[in-house]
Amino acid sequence: MAEPRPETSLRTRAARPTGEGAAFSPLYRQIKDLLVQSLERGEWKPGELIPSEIDLAARFQVSQGTVRKAVDELAAEHMLLRRQGKGTFVATHHEARVRYRFLRLAPDEEGEPGRAESRILECRRLRAPAEIARALDLRAGETVVMIRRLLSMGQTPTVLDDIWLPGSIFRGLTLELLSANKAPLYGLFESEFGVSMVRADEKLRAVAAPAEVCTLLNVAAGAPLLQVDRVSYTYGDRPMEIRRGLYLTDRYHYRNSLN
Repeated sequence: MAEPRPETSLRTRAARPTGEGAAFSPLYRQIKDLLVQSLERGEWKPGELIPSEIDLAARFQVSQGTVRKAVDELAAEHMLLRRQGKGTFVATHHEARVRYRFLRLAPDEEGEPGRAESRILECRRLRAPAEIARALDLRAGETVVMIRRLLSMGQTPTVLDDIWLPGSIFRGLTLELLSANKAPLYGLFESEFGVSMVRADEKLRAVAAPAEVCTLLNVAAGAPLLQVDRVSYTYGDRPMEIRRGLYLTDRYHYRNSLN
């Protein structure tokens, strides 16, 4: 018996009532999932042009409008970037529009923020603490890479980040490599380790500055700081980074947009 054409198979699944199997999934969402799978496999690398909507429609045997709706969602989620007259590209953290997408710190004064300067203070491999192992979906005792980074805005220490990454994926990540890197940190993860961070969940709370970070941030013990706990994910919602940031907010604020 011949296999069904892709469009027929997709439409059958999309139209199936929820009582007969999988929950209803619109056709464009199925195309979106297939595109994400291609991104995850590395079929199109960060910064590369993806096939046109006409070519993708032919590949999946669906209408161009269905493909466009799937691509629109991926562009809204910053996985793809549309460039007028040039096509659609895989988002990369080397791209100016994406580079600081996860850095939501903005100056209180109007105008451009001071230049962000990153200094790596520490990079070491260790057994994952239980809480970190759970958050990264690792087995107890697996190795992680721990990074401590100080981010200065306009030459003023502003953010102290503690970062944990799966050791098996980030083999070869060393203090020397990080210190020599001039690209954004997530850009380095892309180019050297093939890991693209595509979304993040964050929790924010006000805390008093611990004594051990006061010298680094040039604040008094107990000074008010904003603590930002982040889990960053790659394609397929796989957790790839745990980050705890302590933010000095005397001249900056944490900005977010709600739709």
